[in-house]
Amino acid sequence: MLLPDWAVLNAAVDWLANGLWNLSWWQIVVYTLVTTHITIASVTIFLHRSQAHRALDLHRVPAHFFRFWLWLSTGMVTREWVAIHRKHHARCETPDDPHSPQTRGIDTVFWKGSELYRAEAKNLETLAKFGHGTPNDWIERNLYSRFSWQGVGLMLILNVALFGAAGLAVWAVQMAWIPVTAAGIINGIAHYWGYRNFEAPDASTNISPWGLIIGGEELHNNHHTYPTSAKFAVKKYEFDLGWVYISLMSRIGWATVKKVPPKLRLGEIRPVADEKTLEALIANRYEVMARYGREMRRVCKAEIAVLKGKGADLSPLEAAKRWLHRDEERVPASAKPQLAQARAAHPVLDQMVTMREELRQMWLNTNHSREQLTAELQAWCRRAEESGIVALQQFALKLRAAHA
Repeated sequence: MLLPDWAVLNAAVDWLANGLWNLSWWQIVVYTLVTTHITIASVTIFLHRSQAHRALDLHRVPAHFFRFWLWLSTGMVTREWVAIHRKHHARCETPDDPHSPQTRGIDTVFWKGSELYRAEAKNLETLAKFGHGTPNDWIERNLYSRFSWQGVGLMLILNVALFGAAGLAVWAVQMAWIPVTAAGIINGIAHYWGYRNFEAPDASTNISPWGLIIGGEELHNNHHTYPTSAKFAVKKYEFDLGWVYISLMSRIGWATVKKVPPKLRLGEIRPVADEKTLEALIANRYEVMARYGREMRRVCKAEIAVLKGKGADLSPLEAAKRWLHRDEERVPASAKPQLAQARAAHPVLDQMVTMREELRQMWLNTNHSREQLTAELQAWCRRAEESGIVALQQFALKLRAAHA
């Protein structure tokens, strides 16, 4: 039986208004947030931690689900994403970095990050050099890589079928989610603004200590410090939602974690620093330097308190305090005069800065033998303990108690 023209028209209007799944506006918002979060989880767990850095192995069930979902929700090809990200780590903050705000500008990376990604994805040299070890099975060759944008087209059809005209808005949000959060925020802001737990050899920062919205990727300085770690949270107050999912999958045999951040262990204080001390220093160098930095900030705070009591000028030390614990190459040229002035006026801080650099050279002097480095570490501890500076004396004792 044929429906009258008006009935067909009403049915079409009703479908456009509500779709097959007649949900309220807030239910559609929840659906959108859930699907975009699944996309984030797929990127951070599968593409980033598992494929790019080999920090964990995934069972074929979640691995293939993530591949399928990324085909639907982003159209990104695993080999391309992995190659570009590995190149980013290998060439970080240089002109060859595909998306560094330090060389390309924050505006370019934040607003045009997806364009930078697409341009680098066409670089066959990048794909050949950095894209090894990614999936190359039949379905990857004949569907996911070959028809990458048909996946997002299918997602559009599904959204419109489910929600009618509102499905267009849902699809637009889904398509913008990764370009904004990954290409813009992580690649841009997380190399430009935020806090740093560790003096990683780049400009990476942690945007937030709570990695919720972007699945833990907010802890970007932690990741650049320990790139092969499956866990991004390092401090007690930090939270990595991606790690929660990995831990849950590990319990049911769907994930095998290969590496997590090292932890500095303190035991009995050795009579002198020996090769074991050297091993602990090198293995935990970023945590050791972070602890040293905290000591420097305490000394600086004490110096400022003394100056306040005397009514002296605080401006040079206030301007320099944020750079005292940074590697020299990470200090901007505009801050170096204030830093030099503060060091000249405060001998204790000057000695701590000098000895910090000497300690850092312990793992940078790759041409020195193990015996030479051990002797240099012993000499460093001896100078620290004889310096008369309480912070240095206590730090040297803790260093002699360190275990790898």
